[in-house]
Amino acid sequence: ALQLLAEMHSNKISGDRIAYSATISACAKGGQWRWALQLMQDMKSRGVSPDTITCNAAITACEKGGQWQTALQLLGYMKQNAIPESTITYNAAISACEKGGQWKRALQLLEAMQ
Repeated sequence: ALQLLAEMHSNKISGDRIAYSATISACAKGGQWRWALQLMQDMKSRGVSPDTITCNAAITACEKGGQWQTALQLLGYMKQNAIPESTITYNAAISACEKGGQWKRALQLLEAMQ
């Protein structure tokens, strides 16, 4: 997925939100949270705005990588940029906090969800 996106850029084909979201999701599945975050930065620098699906994939990547703080930062980014959160958003963020031993934060997120 990363190679395909790189080839698109080298051929002057701009990646759209769907291409970025799919690539970030592939990074999440592969446990590559750093690449997922790099892709989020790259898409923003290219003028492509992340949406709920993109952010969910990035939060999931952080959850799988044990990066609960970054997952919460992404959740904050969504709120600051009026990107709607979903059940998937909160589930991934709660799971990230749980894996990081942050039970109080996980409970706070659960309460915020309701």
